[in-house]
Amino acid sequence: MAFEGFETRRIGGEGCEINLRIGGSGPPLLLLHGYPQTHFMWHKLAPRLAERFTVVASDLRGYGDSGHPPDGENHFGYSKRATAADQVKVMASLGFPRFSLVGHDRGGRVSHRLALDHPQAVERLSVLDIVPTRTLFKATDQVLATAYYHWFFLIQAEPYPETLISHDPEFYLDFLMRRWAGAGEAFTDEAFGEYLRCFSKPETIHATCEDYRAAATIDLEHDDADLDSRIACPMQALWGAKAVMEKTFDVVAEWRKCAGQVEGQAIPCGHFLPEEAPEETLAALLAFLDP
Repeated sequence: MAFEGFETRRIGGEGCEINLRIGGSGPPLLLLHGYPQTHFMWHKLAPRLAERFTVVASDLRGYGDSGHPPDGENHFGYSKRATAADQVKVMASLGFPRFSLVGHDRGGRVSHRLALDHPQAVERLSVLDIVPTRTLFKATDQVLATAYYHWFFLIQAEPYPETLISHDPEFYLDFLMRRWAGAGEAFTDEAFGEYLRCFSKPETIHATCEDYRAAATIDLEHDDADLDSRIACPMQALWGAKAVMEKTFDVVAEWRKCAGQVEGQAIPCGHFLPEEAPEETLAALLAFLDP
């Protein structure tokens, strides 16, 4: 049974209610998922991490069973700044003003912004299979644009991507996730069923498009304004050895431009580290989070 021993809660963020699961005991650890998933992506790791930490696995605003706030001006409602503020408020409401943080994919981008905007809240930060958003946009060439085509599809004006995705959400979800995964079956039937249940909602399809629209607009404005800011806490970067980051970037070197103390390594899998290579990912996380 997934998340055995965890409790499900809904807690008010800075603009909507956030759905989460909490379990375990020890220092607080927040897990943030990526696109097009939910907190369920941590189902193989959360129980093991809960042996050493109080684990909070939450759905980002617009995703999973969390709320869907208004888009706001220039997509601010789905900016990484607004999304990060939700998570800081949720953790404070749980009694955790300071915590360690692990973010995969979009959750990693939220984590990057959270560490810049709320440095007092973050003990340690680990990001999975990303480089900074600004770095990726600046480096985009034919190879990267082909691999990350969805970035440029999802930022198109409403209702173009929403209409096409809504025509067959299951096909879209299955194609996208299998394309990004390495060899083998990464996703359990239960996990894929959860992703499909949540992603099939029209409001979620729209919100997740807004997430990407924000990345190409208001998030870049925030990143440009913070070019001289650096992540203050110890940082780890993990990425898939069979994924695009490995082929395109020196991941650790890119993060060292943004942070003072960075370590990292490739994990033998594709994009979905916690589901494709849970044992290797767990070992790397524990070595960093609980040295």
